Amino acid sequence: MGTVTDYLAGIEEADRRAALARVIELARGLVPDAEEGVGYGMPALRHRGKPLIAAVAAAQHLSLFPFSSAVVEAVAADLDGYSLSKGTIRFDADRPVPDEVVERIVRMRVAEIEGRA
Repeated sequence: MGTVTDYLAGIEEADRRAALARVIELARGLVPDAEEGVGYGMPALRHRGKPLIAAVAAAQHLSLFPFSSAVVEAVAADLDGYSLSKGTIRFDADRPVPDEVVERIVRMRVAEIEGRA
């Protein structure tokens, strides 16, 4: 098991665990060679040695971290009603980030990492 897998296994609430696992599953589908590791102190998938995406639970919400304010800004129009900050997208298990938005986030982040942004 890896850092992300272990983290997800430790989340007790099944609905919250499933919502976070879906983000990771979508990212792995697009970047199958992504490695589990840490990014800015969080369990994250890494691509070419750089943080790709993290999905973590906080007390009152779930968070998706694309490690890029430009990526958050690029998808902000598709996330009306979600709480956004410079590098964070907050959501709930009953209102997850839509799959197509997660996929766009991952693709944009890969492009940034590979210098194609």
